[in-house]
Formats: sequence, C-alpha cells, structure tokens
Amino acid sequence: MFLRIMKKGILVIGMLMLTLSCSEYQKLLKSDETAAKYSTAEELYNEGKAEDSNKKLRKSLRLLEQIEPQFRGKPQGQRIVFLLADTYYLLGDYYLSPFQFERFLQLYPDSEKAEEATYKRAASFYYRSPRYNLDQTDTHKAIEELQVYLNNYPEGQFVEPANEMATELRIKLEKKAYEIAKQYHHTEYYKAAIASFNNFIADYPGSPFREAAYYYRFDSAYKLAINSFQVLMEDRLKEAKEFSNAYKKYYPEGEYIPQMEQSLSEIDKRLQNF
Repeated sequence: MFLRIMKKGILVIGMLMLTLSCSEYQKLLKSDETAAKYSTAEELYNEGKAEDSNKKLRKSLRLLEQIEPQFRGKPQGQRIVFLLADTYYLLGDYYLSPFQFERFLQLYPDSEKAEEATYKRAASFYYRSPRYNLDQTDTHKAIEELQVYLNNYPEGQFVEPANEMATELRIKLEKKAYEIAKQYHHTEYYKAAIASFNNFIADYPGSPFREAAYYYRFDSAYKLAINSFQVLMEDRLKEAKEFSNAYKKYYPEGEYIPQMEQSLSEIDKRLQNF
C-alpha cells in the first residue's frame, strides 16, 4: 500500500514538473530574453542529441530560429548557425539541413566546424537518395558532395563513413543501369539489351553485376540470332559466340557456364548450316 502511494506521488510530481517546464518554455518563447533563449536552446540541443530526443531538438529548433537573426555578426552567431543546421540534420530534415550547412560554410569557411558541416551536407543528400528504381538525381548529388568532402579532407574524421556512403551509392547507380538492361532482355528487346549491357560493361568495370551483364549480353545476342531472318542469322550467331568468349575470358569458371554451353551447342549446330 505504501509503495503504491509512493509511486503515485512520484508520478504526480513528475507530471507537475513537466507542466511547469512546458509553461516556462512557452513563456520563454514569447519573451525578449535572447540570452536566456540562447542558453536554453543550447541546453535542449545537447540533451536532445545525447538522449536522441526529437522533442527536445524541436524545442531547441524553435528557439534557434527565433534568435538567429539577432545574433548575426556577433560572436555567438557562428555557433547558432551551426546548431540550427545540425538540429535540422538530427531531426532528419534532409531537405533543409544541406541548405543550412551550405549557408554556414559560406558565412564561416574557416570555422573549426567546417569539416563536419561539409560532411553532414553531403550526408544529407545521401539520406535523400531513393530506391534504385526511382530518379537518382539526389544520388548523383550525394556522390558529388561526398567527393568534395573526401578531396578537401583526405585525412578527415569522417573519411570512413563518407567512403562507405559513396560506395553504396555507386552500387545503387550500377544496379539501376543493370536492371534497365536486364528489363530490355526480359521484355525481348534484345538489340536494346545488347547496347545497354555494352554501356554497362564499359561504364562500371568493377561492378558486382559485371559477370551477369556479360552473360545476359551473350544471351540477348543468342536469342536475337536464333529469332532472326536467315539472311541475318549467321552474323548474329557469330557475334553471340564472340560475347561468350568475352565472358569465358573473365569468368572461366563462372556461374553461367552450364547454360551458356547449352546455347553454344545450339549456335554451333546452326552455324554448320552456313
């Protein structure tokens, strides 16, 4: 019984403190006390970041947005502009955060926070990058900005995650290009598939999809050949054989060898007729 009363008492006190805290925050928002707003905003930012509390970060953001114009040109201005950008970033607003980090870098290019701002600007575009089958404008932008960071800070503290992000995004672009070519193959547009796989192989020499691209280029040429008019078939069968040789050159024990050999057997039979 006593423990139950104690728990209720603690709960009531906690709710009362929360109510008072919210009330004080609302008063502060409506006040002209810029110094108090600044110190409270920084305190809420630090707590929100440490506790991963979006509620505290949003409270900090409201105060920062209010006071930022009043501190322009003052010593605290640099800190406030960075906190404003970083709060957007921590809240996952990756459309406003790169703009705010860019603004910070323009205003304070020599700041000790310039490296972090450059990285987080690039990372904002990384987080905006959509699935591989959608428009990849933000993906290209993210790779570009990550490269800016890596060029400017080759020994920087964020080099490892920046490289990991850039690699992941490049693979996403490779997957999109590969899937476009594969779709041509799947829908039996074999000429378009061959052209797309040729471009893919030239553009992405180190891609994890490279072996499959070599095989499906061959398979597209094979299927194009066997479904051709007689007058076109011989040259197309020979081209398919050339593509098989290219595959075997790089992947002599590749996973597609068995099905390729079956197709090559058919190619050889048909070539005997010529």
